[in-house]
Amino acid sequence: MWALVAVIAIALVFDFCNGFHDAANSIATVVSTRVLSPFWAVVWTAFFNFLAFLIFPLHVAHTIGSGIVHASIVSNAFVVAALIGAIGWDLLTWWWGLPSSSSHALVGGLIGAGVAKAGLGVVMLKGLVPIAIFIVVSPALGLVLAAALMTGAAWLFRFTPLRRVDHWFRRLQFISAALLSLGHGGNDAQKTMGVITALLVANGALARHADVPLWVVLACQAAMALGTMAGGWRIVRTMGMRLTDLRPVHGFCAETGGAISLFFATMLGVPVSTTHVITGGIVGVGAVTHLGSVRWRIAVRVVWAWLFTIQCAAAIAAGAMLVARALGYR
Repeated sequence: MWALVAVIAIALVFDFCNGFHDAANSIATVVSTRVLSPFWAVVWTAFFNFLAFLIFPLHVAHTIGSGIVHASIVSNAFVVAALIGAIGWDLLTWWWGLPSSSSHALVGGLIGAGVAKAGLGVVMLKGLVPIAIFIVVSPALGLVLAAALMTGAAWLFRFTPLRRVDHWFRRLQFISAALLSLGHGGNDAQKTMGVITALLVANGALARHADVPLWVVLACQAAMALGTMAGGWRIVRTMGMRLTDLRPVHGFCAETGGAISLFFATMLGVPVSTTHVITGGIVGVGAVTHLGSVRWRIAVRVVWAWLFTIQCAAAIAAGAMLVARALGYR
């Protein structure tokens, strides 16, 4: 019993780290455009992170809980190893100031721990294919939507004084930041819900096809909101202040494009990266405004972090699982 409680606590630590690491995704634009101070930005974002469970069905939780590796191999040691892989990679990239994907770190952790425990046969390709596709689609969709919104706004307000445009979009950014935070909370918190639910089933505390318990939903949403409150200022600097120069209209278009992408993926049940979609959005508005305003050297560093996230998290998790097996845990 106490072992199960301890593993659930570790899962909630990952959810906290997810919010902490990915806070930059939701607040980078609204802080860098100076619409909100950092403190009020994280309060605003955390509030909507928590409310997300009232908006979205739990499709992503079911994908993570039963669509990555076979449920038969799930055990306490397996979940701990997967979470070590995800948390380890999150902390490394936070330290380096790189906006990597907590979502893909968790997927990598599950794959690495699963392969180390039972071989390649436990990996469910049917569940991995949509995730692999959306690694490319989600940032591209965020970029295209944000660029389209930016193009429309530039044409619509082409004769309006810049000061007045800033005045209007400062207020609209409250809405776009809230929508992005809802999308973040709806997609990302569900991943930990799926892990905890699979863990409860494996320990006989929940029937195999039972719904995600309400206490799991509330605990995961609260952990993510608290992590967001803690903030990840190193990544905020990269996302909002180094990729390109942003004004309120840019922030609104990037956040709205990212939010639409997240809503779409969450309704499909595909775990995607908030980091990917908002980075795509920021690059999209920067490229529309002036292609040279995008600091492509920074963007390339971010892309490299994306490309290696699943593999690196998988390697860390596999190492943790092998250590667990050597100590007699299965």
